[in-house]
Amino acid sequence: MSRFAQACLFAGFIAAGAAHAQEPAVADDPYQWMEEVAGETPLQWVRAQNARTDAALASSPEFKRLEAGIREVLDSDAKIPFVQKMGGHYYNFWKDKNHERGVWRRTTLEEYRKPNPAWETILDLDALNQAEGENWVWHGADCLRPDYDRCLIALSRGGADADVTREFDVPSRAWVEGGFFRPEAKGGLRWIDRDTAYVFTDFGPGTMTESGYPRVVKRWKRGTPLASAQPVYEGKPGDMYIAAGHDDTPGYERDFVTRTLAFYNDELYLVGADGALVKVDVPNSAQKSVQRQWLGLELREPWTVGGKTYQAGSFIVADFDAFMAGERKFEVLFEPDARTSLASATLTRNHVVLNVFDDVKNRISVLTHGADGWASQPLKIGDGGIGTTTVGAVDADESDLLWVTTTSYLTPTTLLLADASRPSAPAQPLKAMPEFFDASRDVVEQHFATSKDGTRVPYFLVRPKDLVFDGTSPTLLYGYGGFEIPMVPGYSGGLGRAWLDKGGVYVVANIRGGGEYGPRWHQAALKQNRHKAYEDFAAVAQDLFKRGVTSPRHLGAQGGSNGGLLMGNMLTQYPELFGAIVVQVPLLDMKRYSKLLAGASWMAEYGDPDTDDWTFIQGFSPYHLFDPGKQYPPVLFTTSTRDDRVHPGHARKMAAKMIDAGKDVAYFENIEGGHGGAANNAQAAHMSALAYSFLWDKLSR
Repeated sequence: MSRFAQACLFAGFIAAGAAHAQEPAVADDPYQWMEEVAGETPLQWVRAQNARTDAALASSPEFKRLEAGIREVLDSDAKIPFVQKMGGHYYNFWKDKNHERGVWRRTTLEEYRKPNPAWETILDLDALNQAEGENWVWHGADCLRPDYDRCLIALSRGGADADVTREFDVPSRAWVEGGFFRPEAKGGLRWIDRDTAYVFTDFGPGTMTESGYPRVVKRWKRGTPLASAQPVYEGKPGDMYIAAGHDDTPGYERDFVTRTLAFYNDELYLVGADGALVKVDVPNSAQKSVQRQWLGLELREPWTVGGKTYQAGSFIVADFDAFMAGERKFEVLFEPDARTSLASATLTRNHVVLNVFDDVKNRISVLTHGADGWASQPLKIGDGGIGTTTVGAVDADESDLLWVTTTSYLTPTTLLLADASRPSAPAQPLKAMPEFFDASRDVVEQHFATSKDGTRVPYFLVRPKDLVFDGTSPTLLYGYGGFEIPMVPGYSGGLGRAWLDKGGVYVVANIRGGGEYGPRWHQAALKQNRHKAYEDFAAVAQDLFKRGVTSPRHLGAQGGSNGGLLMGNMLTQYPELFGAIVVQVPLLDMKRYSKLLAGASWMAEYGDPDTDDWTFIQGFSPYHLFDPGKQYPPVLFTTSTRDDRVHPGHARKMAAKMIDAGKDVAYFENIEGGHGGAANNAQAAHMSALAYSFLWDKLSR
């Protein structure tokens, strides 16, 4: 995928919305006052609950040891410093105990190969925060080719999705006086050339979508006021996100505008030399990439074009210039079956590298285009066991080198360097994470549960080798189930120390709504079919009981964001299956979710509660499903005041409603942190320790 596509094409998928005006409380929602994010009365309630939760969970010596152990993992200097190649240098953003907010630094490949590379500091965020009296959190840098001496750096206050963009001069390590500056808002700033940039941001009233994202993109000339930037494209209020970017691949320089209408529903436009926009005439639902001569499409629905029908989930390619000239000739590089889906497609200088899920296990192959079409060879990586392999191009414009990472629940992450032009040659190990816990006592297995409608649902099980299958083991079941995001194995030193080292069992459910089997798995749990994701999760829990792994009294569940909505439904619809539940940065009030922050952008996933969709949405709205007369397992809600993606009011209101009904509820709201819940390692360690301590206390009795 081109640098433009990586930075901009799906910008709407990760951006966040702006707050909507506070509405007066309504009779049927006495807790709506808690939606005032920074209101003194809601924050008084938050502080009181935080103190209560800390007193109950965080005051013991055991908690302090647990928190310190997690913090040690997060602060470790032995983590892999993943890098991005820009010019002759390899850049990394790094946080540890001495760099709480982080340092942006670089090295050479020769140095990077060494166990302890020499790093050159470019920007120290802790020093910047001290100098400016701010609490900046790193949001990334867009550096200008070919010299990479000027960068547009995005910084967020306290971890919110809203950020500022400032121009930085790398040689002098200084901000450019009078340079490009985008005020705080949701949006972005992307280079076109040294004196021109695309800017998509809040230009004032009417320039943001109903989801709170940019609706207008402009071309901005250096030295001119932002207000005088020239409009390039204006979307509609009901769109999700409008953005633009410049593909600077030598010999293939192009400009694009993206109009994102909803998740997995976007339009791509080629910007002509005269400024006119020409739509790339492919399905809105297809995931699109343009690199060098290739147009790549991952189809999310069947598409008939040029007299041929291509299957949903397929990855097809065409010559981009020929396609724009009217030719409709595609070649199929991947077609799914019942057990496979495309995890990723990576283009190098001369090859396409396909990463395929086969029952949620990775298979990597290298495709080469020749006179007789495409030839495929497997890439020699790993042993094909349970784990995760990811692949990325080192520099797609100049070489066929690949970054390859391998990881599993019990095996620390390893970074290797491979060559797509020599797929049978062993990859070279570069870096490996240390072992943060003793994994020799555990084993990883994959099992399949049968959901209510007969669907086969995979899950991963991490358990002690000597587990006694008598149903008494404290077990943590994790899930997400939304937005076509797969849950795959990965190493977590914090999880290992806080849970596995104690003899706990850890389970990850690959439920519908996710991306484990491609678009069909996601689409199976959209809107009126949302209940299938929850039935899948419940089926995994019941399968654990049947196997004797655990029992309801000893089974806990955890999830965040959309996974927090999953947890809310486990709490209200399946309370008998769990001994405790942790609900993190959740959606819970599905009647008002579309009116809060970025919620309007998720209606393609959940439906529109202000229409007849409410007839099915209310069936998975935990805030409305709660019954004060029912028994519920103990629950911990966590969120962040600074989360400007999922409104903290969801967690506040649900917790308050349950507390007032006399239920066993703990609540903790981090004042910083954004949607990730924490702005630094200390906060992250505290939040994690609260969750693990709460679960172990409830499930090990």
